[in-house]
Amino acid sequence: MSDRTSPRAEATRDSLVGKRWYSVGMTGWRHNLPAFVLTGIVALVMALAGISPGHAAGWSPKTPPLNTPWTSQVGPDNALPDYPRPQLVRPDWQNLNGLWEYQGSEQILVPYPPESALSGIGRHDDVMTYRRTFTVPAAWGSQRVLVHFGAVDQTATVWVNGTEVATHEGGYTEFSADITDALKPGGPQEIVVRAEDRDEAVPFPVGKQRATPGGILYTGSSGIWQTVWLEPVPAAHVDKLDITPDLTGFTVTPTVSGVTDQRAEIVVNDAGGAEVARASGEAGQPLRLDVSRPQLWTPDDPYLYDITVRLLDSDGKTVDQARSYGGLRTVGLVPDAQGRPRIALNGRITFLHGPLDQGFWPDGIYTAPTDEALRSDLDQIKQLGFNFVRKHVKVEPARWYYWADHLGVLVFQDMPSLPVDLSLPQAPQPPPPPDQQENFERELQAMIDQLRSTTSIIGWVPFNEGWGEYDTARIADMVSAADPTRLVDANSGVNCCYSHPDSGAGNIYDDHTYVGPGSPTVHDARATVDGEYGGLGLVMPGHVWPGEPQAYEMTTSQQQLTQRYVEISQELENLVRSNGLSGAIYTQLTDVENEVNGLLTYDRRVVKPDLSVVAQRNRAVIQAGSD
Repeated sequence: MSDRTSPRAEATRDSLVGKRWYSVGMTGWRHNLPAFVLTGIVALVMALAGISPGHAAGWSPKTPPLNTPWTSQVGPDNALPDYPRPQLVRPDWQNLNGLWEYQGSEQILVPYPPESALSGIGRHDDVMTYRRTFTVPAAWGSQRVLVHFGAVDQTATVWVNGTEVATHEGGYTEFSADITDALKPGGPQEIVVRAEDRDEAVPFPVGKQRATPGGILYTGSSGIWQTVWLEPVPAAHVDKLDITPDLTGFTVTPTVSGVTDQRAEIVVNDAGGAEVARASGEAGQPLRLDVSRPQLWTPDDPYLYDITVRLLDSDGKTVDQARSYGGLRTVGLVPDAQGRPRIALNGRITFLHGPLDQGFWPDGIYTAPTDEALRSDLDQIKQLGFNFVRKHVKVEPARWYYWADHLGVLVFQDMPSLPVDLSLPQAPQPPPPPDQQENFERELQAMIDQLRSTTSIIGWVPFNEGWGEYDTARIADMVSAADPTRLVDANSGVNCCYSHPDSGAGNIYDDHTYVGPGSPTVHDARATVDGEYGGLGLVMPGHVWPGEPQAYEMTTSQQQLTQRYVEISQELENLVRSNGLSGAIYTQLTDVENEVNGLLTYDRRVVKPDLSVVAQRNRAVIQAGSD
C-alpha cells in the first residue's frame, strides 16, 4: 500500500474529519487536532456558557421560508469547514468561515450572504463591512501568508491591520492576496472587508439575482458568499495548475510565483497509487505527461488520476508541493452515419441529457448550507438517470466541480449574464454600454481561467436567450481562443426571447422550446441541442415558496407529472433519432422560489415524479443518441 494520500481521499477526509484546518474560534490549537475533538471541546464550552448548539452569544440564524435537510447542521462551528480548493491541495490552512462582526454592531455567519437566513442577518445592504481577528499559527514560521476569497459579490476591498491588501470587482470569481507584510509580530491580526452590491443597478454580471425577485428572477446574494481562508506558502510557490487532458495523457502548466531558478516536477499516479507518468522542466512552462495504459474518464466510469506538483531549487530540493487530480477525456464534434455533426466524448458520439441547475437554496440563497448538500444535487442528477447538467448563469464554488468530476456529471458552464430588463417585449435589445461589456469580458476570461482544469466541464455558454448579448461571433471566438479544448455554445436559446439573429458562431445551435421538446434540424457544421425544454410544474403543499407558483405547464399530482414526463421523453427520443440531436436539457432540477417546475422541491425533500420511471426514460434517451 502506498504511503501517500490521494487528493481525492485527502479532500474527502478533510470534509469528514477536518484534518489540519483551524477552527474559527480555536486558531491557537495545534493544527493536527482532529475536528471531532475540536467540535466536542467547542460543544462543552458552549454548554457550560449556556449557549445552545450551533449558536453563539449575540448570533442566531433567521428562519427561512423553507428549510433543507441540512439547515439545522449550520452554525458557527460548522460553516463550510471543507477544504475549498481540491485541485491544488496543501496540508496546512486556516478557515476564516464563521462569525464575523457585521456593520460594526452585528454578527454574521460567513460565508452565507447577508440576505440569507443562514447568515443571521436576513436583509440586503448596498454596502457591507465585515471584520474579524485571527491568529497566525507559530508552525507557519517564516512562510508567506495568503488570504483567499472564493467569491465576494460584487466589489470588495480588503484590509489587514489597516493596510489595504486587495481590491476585486466581479461577484463570481476568486481572488487572493499576500498579506505577510501587513501582519503584526504575534498576537491577533485584524481583517476587514468592505463589499458593495447594488443588485442589478451595476455594470457587472448578475445572472438571475434581483432586488425585487419574481418569475424567473430570484433573490440576490451580496457580499462574501464563498469560503475565506488563509494559507502558508514558501516565497517561491505554485499559484495554479492548468491541467489539459487528452486520450493519452496530460499537459500540465504550473503557474509559479517568486521564482528564480526553480524547476517544476509533475508526477501522475493512478487510483491505486502507482506512478504512471513523470516530467520536469522550467517552472511556468507546459509539461507533457504521457500516461501508460490510460483509463478514460466518462460519466459511467469517472476515473481520476492523482497529480502532484513539486517546485525544486537548483540542488533538487523540494521548496513547494501540492496535490491535484484530473481525468483523461476529450470532447468535440464527429459526423454520424448520416453525416450530421454530433457531440462526441472521447471520440464516441455521446448524447448529453440532464437538467438545468440554477444553484439556489432556500436557506443559503447562493450558498449551499453544507458540502453534503452541494454534493446531493449532483447525486440526484445521477440517480435520475442523467449524465449531464447545465450550470445556469452562475459560477459555483470549486467543490461543486470537484463533485461533478468525481461523480461523473458532464457540465455545460454558463457565463452569468449582465443585467437586463426582462419586462420588455421579447426582441433584440441594444448592446450593453462599454463599461458593462468590459466587465463582462474580463469576468468571462477569469471564469474560464479559474475552471479550465475541471474535467467535467465540456462546454462554455457565454450568452443565454440574448440577455446582454452583443458581438456574439467575436465573443464566441474569444472563448474558443481562451480554451480551444471545449465546445462553445454561443447563445443558448438562439431561437427565442431577446436573441439577435443567429450569428452561426460556436459549435452548437441551441433551441429553447417550452414545453417542447424543440425539434431543431442540423443545417450547418454545428451540432444541435434542446438547450431548454420541459418546465412541468407541480405544487407540493408544505414545500413551496411564499407567493404564486408558476410553471410552463401545471400538473395536479405526482402520477400525472410522471405521465407527462414520460410522454415528452418519448417524443424527445424520437427526435433524437430523426433529427440527430446531440443533447437535451430539462427545466429543471429543483423548484426555485416561485418556479415549481423542478424534479425536486426547492427544499430538496421530495422527488416529485417517480424516480425509477424518470431514470429509465432518461437512460433510454441517452442510449438512443449515443454510439
